[in-house]
Amino acid sequence: MTDAYAASGVDTEAGDLAVSLMKRAVSATHNDLVVGGLGGFAGMMDVSFLKSFDRPLLATSTDGVGTKVAIAQAIDKHDTIGQDLVGMVVDDIVVVGAKSLFMTDYIACGKVVPTRIADIVAGIANACAEVGVALLGGETAEHPGLLGPEEYDVAGAAVGAVEASKLLTADRVQVGDIVLGLEASGFHSNGYSLVRKIIADSKLDYRQSVAEFGSQSLGEALLTPTRLYTAVLNDLLESPLGESVSAMSHITGGGIAANLSRVLPKGVSLDVERASWSPSDLFRVVASWGGYDLKQLEGTWNLGLGFAVIVRGQAAAQISEFLNAAGMKTWQLGIIESTPCDAELPGYVSEAKGVRGGAVRLIGNYAD
Repeated sequence: MTDAYAASGVDTEAGDLAVSLMKRAVSATHNDLVVGGLGGFAGMMDVSFLKSFDRPLLATSTDGVGTKVAIAQAIDKHDTIGQDLVGMVVDDIVVVGAKSLFMTDYIACGKVVPTRIADIVAGIANACAEVGVALLGGETAEHPGLLGPEEYDVAGAAVGAVEASKLLTADRVQVGDIVLGLEASGFHSNGYSLVRKIIADSKLDYRQSVAEFGSQSLGEALLTPTRLYTAVLNDLLESPLGESVSAMSHITGGGIAANLSRVLPKGVSLDVERASWSPSDLFRVVASWGGYDLKQLEGTWNLGLGFAVIVRGQAAAQISEFLNAAGMKTWQLGIIESTPCDAELPGYVSEAKGVRGGAVRLIGNYAD
């Protein structure tokens, strides 16, 4: 049976070797709540602690890394994609105030190359360990004929929990709240279809050096892994300052205004001050290659704004200090204002992902 399967292009022995190579990294994410070990049909976690909640709510999120994997494949560097995957999933869960408990992953590939799969999973596991999330299991599927030998895609899902009374929703947001921005590490995992088109149109090679990016190759610069916000934000929410947090937004696909709008209630507006931050050279250089002004890209790239936290005005300075001290560069984006319900607001975004929320626009010019 194994020989017949191998004849179709599926190498089960390579799959077993990949599991063996990743086992240590995955096991390092396990805590006392994990039941069983690697290799079972299902991962399990003891959640008896949820009995202490008055009304425990489970939160879940699933995502992938998108076409960023094509750059990893182009330069044969696969140890950062895993962190991108974790960030895209768990940093959505913290938006509602939940703490991620465990994660699973799925890798589809044309051919199992054990060291490559181990690099991907090690990246996932290391990121999970950094944010205190157990990697309970996953699946590597070999799809010869559907994917090329060097091709793969990754996806993941996580589950978290939050006390219902601490759930962060748009209803908590008030006029006068201050919106804080948290710095991104780069493109994170969104907008890479446009990035790749610009690179292709410019006839650039991912392996070549670019003066603006120092000693890194172009591909390495573009593979800068997604910043992980979850651990610091969970610490903030669990601190006394957590009571002053109204809402959060993860700036991902759809851009800046859309992702902020969907966490605000109807009847409020937000003017985001572009001058409050300066997009890094990574954005400026790639935009210039494509002939774009940065303002044209606000619905595609995060432009250096990876996350936003909406807080009570009187606590904004303390929360900024808390986040900055934890290594999260933070600045004030704007203030929540009232919006006349019967007013049409040109230039604002007020609906995204099927959610009708507050009205958000970006104003001014980016800092140099």
